[in-house]
Formats: sequence, C-alpha cells, structure tokens
Amino acid sequence: MSRDAIISFQDVSKSFGKVKAVDGVNFEINRGEFFSLLGPSGCGKTTLLRMVAGFEMPDSGEVFIDGQPMSAIPPNQRPVNMVFQNYAIFPHMDVRGNISFGMRKSGLSKVELNRRIDEILELIKLQGFGKRGADELSGGQRQRVALARALIKQPKVLLLDEPLGALDKKLREQMQIELRLLQQQLGITFLFVTHDQEEALTLSDRIAVMSEGHVKEIASPAQLYENPGSRFVADFIGSMNFFKGEVVDSNKKHLRITSDTIGDIVVPESDTKYNVKYPVWIAIRPEKLQPVFSEPDDLSHVMEGQMGPSAYLGDRSHFYVHLAKREEPVLVALQNLDRSNDLLRKPNQRVWLKWSIEAVVVLPRD
Repeated sequence: MSRDAIISFQDVSKSFGKVKAVDGVNFEINRGEFFSLLGPSGCGKTTLLRMVAGFEMPDSGEVFIDGQPMSAIPPNQRPVNMVFQNYAIFPHMDVRGNISFGMRKSGLSKVELNRRIDEILELIKLQGFGKRGADELSGGQRQRVALARALIKQPKVLLLDEPLGALDKKLREQMQIELRLLQQQLGITFLFVTHDQEEALTLSDRIAVMSEGHVKEIASPAQLYENPGSRFVADFIGSMNFFKGEVVDSNKKHLRITSDTIGDIVVPESDTKYNVKYPVWIAIRPEKLQPVFSEPDDLSHVMEGQMGPSAYLGDRSHFYVHLAKREEPVLVALQNLDRSNDLLRKPNQRVWLKWSIEAVVVLPRD
C-alpha cells in the first residue's frame, strides 16, 4: 500500500446469492483526492462504497482505511461519513439541530459545538438559516445540510452515494461546482458514486469505470475521454464512432491500419501491442468530425456521406451521416457558434466529414 493511499481495496469480492457484485477488485484512492466510481446500474459501485462505510462486508479480501484493515471495525467507529441521495433530513428539527445530530456524544462543549456549526453553515453558504425547519428548505439547501451534517464530524473520507440525483438539471450543475470547491477547501478525500458520465468528468481527480463487478479502467477525466483503453470505456464515457480496421504494419514509430469505411491510415505508435492482421477499432469522437458541404480539395482523412436526422440542442447540434460502406450512421456534434444552422435541416444533402489523425483512438476489437 502506497504512503499516499487513504483507501485500499485488496482482492475484494462480494456476492449476493449467485450474483457477484464485486469481483477481485484491487486499487487505491489517494489522500485528498476527489475519486468517483462510475458505471451502469448493477456494476458494483454502490457495493464498494457500502463496504468502505461498513454497511456491507467483503466475502473475501480486505478494505483498508488509512492503513488499517476494516473487517473488525463497525460502521460507527470508521473514520468516514456518508451522504445519501435522499438527504435523510429530520423534519422535526431545524437546520442547526440536523447538523449537530451526530455530535451529541462527541464530548464537545456547547460553545465549541456552536462554533463548529457556525463555521460549517458559512462553509455551505447557509448563514442565517440555522433556525429554519426542513420544510422551509429547497432541495439544494437540504443537500447542503446533509453535507454539513456529514462534514461536521471531520471524517477522513466523505462517502457520497449519488447525492445530486434528486436535483433538477440546473441546480445539479450548480451543486457540482459547489461540491468540487468544498472538497478543495477542506482537502479531505471524497469518494463519489454516480452513473452520470458528465458529473464524474466535472468533479473528479480520477475515475474508476466499473462493469459487472470489475474495474475496467482508472484514470483522470481527460485521459478516459481522450485516450480510453477499451471499447466499453470509450462508449460509456460520452459518445464515440467506431470503425472496423485491421493492422497491416506495426512498429515503434507507427501503426498502419486499413479500413473499408475510412481507408488506410497511419497513426503514431510507441509500442507494438498490435501485431499485423490484428483486428482493431478506429474510434473518433463526434465533435472531432468537421462537416463541410462542398467537396474539399484534399480528400485525405475525409468521409463522404449523406445527411440524416438532426437535433438542435441549443448550444450544439447533433446530426447523423449515412456512409456508403457502413450500416450504422456516423454521429457528428457541432457547436452552434452561429445563430442558424439551416444546413443541418436539409436531409439527404451530400456532406464531407473531415478529421485529423490526432482525433483517432485505436482500440482492440475483442
């Protein structure tokens, strides 16, 4: 276990009946890190979180917090606290009562406890709200109170189980920014569970992408988005277009790939993990495709097709392009820099999609 690790999962597995929720997981979370567990429903992310909290016990393996094994430590004695999606605010208490609820047996004097409550109210931007009842608070304010109640105990790790899931889109985005700033101010480790890719990208220092009880990849948001290591991760984080290809030449300087759909390409390669005749995916993000509506002079790195359905989304437009040698249409994302995108409203018109070699991600076709 590294010195920087605050949480360590060592060969952790957990089953519920015949379902293996977590299967031999090994990784570490660093001290002071905002770390997210991301994946679809049933991937094991909440089970991992609950094992850190002590609400579930591993069938095998061990969870360590700050170097100490947790198997024999009950939930109320672990140096963690948890924030749930449903807030769990007590309706019969005011804000101060809710925040101080877990501190009743702390041994703090009344003066010291009130000082801490005042500090935490300022931190969550609810000064002057101490005497308000739960029914007088908005959803966002209730979430802040739930955060304050967890943070006042000064845990080493704050566990967050989809805490913003019940908020509307605009408030959720606002709370994401506030949550990130709060974590940076406090400097404690946040372990965050979400199925929302954009939320994980916005908040995290690092993300573990999970599927069927396994951790598929752990990396920074930018690394996961720009250079994913598998088709699952590339497809789960945002949108991606995949084209079948086959390696025809491989060395330490470059990788030459042939594709019926987009032709032959050469990409820089620093290792030789792909042998000749190895089947691969050529992956390109929708926003990395540049549409032009008159035939370009240079047709290298260009795909020709016909406009399909489009959708105007305010700040951007999504549209599909049908290619002659590909059944599935190509998705293109275009920022709406101009007030009108009338060209996108004309189905069946010819369009050329330009792309750069830097936009290409090569992935194994397993």
